[in-house]
Amino acid sequence: MDFSGFLDTLDVYKDAIWQTLLMSLVSLVVSGVLGLVLGTALYATRPGNLFGNRLVFGVIGFVVNLVRPIPFVIFLAAITPLQIAVVRTSIGTTAVTFAISLAAAFAVARIVEQSLVSVDPGVVEAARAVGASRFSILVGVVVPEGLGPLILGYTFIFIGIVDMTAQAGIVGGGGLGEYAISYGKQQYDYGIIYVAVATIIVIVQVGQVIGNRLARGVMRR
Repeated sequence: MDFSGFLDTLDVYKDAIWQTLLMSLVSLVVSGVLGLVLGTALYATRPGNLFGNRLVFGVIGFVVNLVRPIPFVIFLAAITPLQIAVVRTSIGTTAVTFAISLAAAFAVARIVEQSLVSVDPGVVEAARAVGASRFSILVGVVVPEGLGPLILGYTFIFIGIVDMTAQAGIVGGGGLGEYAISYGKQQYDYGIIYVAVATIIVIVQVGQVIGNRLARGVMRR
């Protein structure tokens, strides 16, 4: 395998790693916060739950289910007018980070909801028995109790976000995906493609290990 092309583009490769990490981490934080709010609202408004409201639960659930099945490349094209309105561009890492944050938030919402639903109802009943308010139970009992599964869920989302950054390379989103396409596929340089793939795998593996350790630490409290 010839890696001379990779060595000639070493500076571009380093920039691509930085762009991928930047897009992934910023998107994880933004989508994590948005998804936590949406997912917690889904959990709380489930019929019979702390703030049970069938209408609100149905509307949020419908919106989440509407966006989640859309393939990311199509989602990226569909929200171009919104990207231009909010971040003033539809190409580059800023535009892609905005799109990934939005797309991932709806996936995070379902993960958060499922993690919170798994919390032992007895814990909630115990908090109710001592007179805690519904909001206190939600943010002070339910969310902390579901923290371990939440961290594992966020780790899963991180891997999906790295995958989205690679897909965004098709439309000039920067990062390792664009590096592999522009310098690898379009120039028939498979050495560059393999290096980009190996780097993405390493990033995903490191993220998985960190997530597993954090979740293990939280669950052992």
